[in-house]
Amino acid sequence: MSRVVLITGACGGIGRVLCERFAAQGDHVLALDRDAQQLATLAAAVAHCTPLQADITDAAATKAAVHAAVALHGAVEVLVANAGAADCATLAATTPESWHADIDLNLHGTYNTVEAVRPAMLERGQGCIVLIGSVNGLTALGHPAYSAAKAALVSYTKALALESGRRGVRANIVCPGTVKTQAWQARVDKDPQILEKLKKWYPLGDFATPDDIADAALFLSSSAARVITGVALPVDGGLMAGNRVMAQELTLEDF
Repeated sequence: MSRVVLITGACGGIGRVLCERFAAQGDHVLALDRDAQQLATLAAAVAHCTPLQADITDAAATKAAVHAAVALHGAVEVLVANAGAADCATLAATTPESWHADIDLNLHGTYNTVEAVRPAMLERGQGCIVLIGSVNGLTALGHPAYSAAKAALVSYTKALALESGRRGVRANIVCPGTVKTQAWQARVDKDPQILEKLKKWYPLGDFATPDDIADAALFLSSSAARVITGVALPVDGGLMAGNRVMAQELTLEDF
């Protein structure tokens, strides 16, 4: 059955694939992003996709854009809150301004998006919320402000699940590790071997692709996950399973 699915950060590397994959299975996608030109390109390329322009750090604008789309296409049944970005890589480089900008986008912006759809989900007694977090929210891997926001989203997801479950609304968070997208291009330009160097930390010896993240979101929003809520799901090639490099040095074994 076709559903109305709201996807934020729709024009990014993961966001675009999320839009393509949900639309391909017959859902009507409300693609929300702040870049009007990229939204137009996305909507022209993806069937069953309606572009919504808004900056999620602006709660009123986000709510207005979503509610206008709902009036035309029906209630949002699935939210995939994907929008986010990281700025300063270290505490030494972080300024008060950059700290607040990262928290505002990744944490407050996600809250604004959820609040644009959650009350109606609760009223209908049905809905699914999937947040896109990060392994940065599970352990220290740089970008401290971004990581703090993603860690907060794990707790927020559990609160959503706890308070909304009896009213038919599920909430889960997907925590990607390294994902092969254009967001890595600046680092690849600086060190063309960076991705190959990082693979030694991953038990599977490889990273996720945007399709892997979309697979997780599709599963968590499906009836196959009907009793799964409040879960933080790493999609990370095994990175959060343990420190492979340190384990080899401790055991003096190669595996």
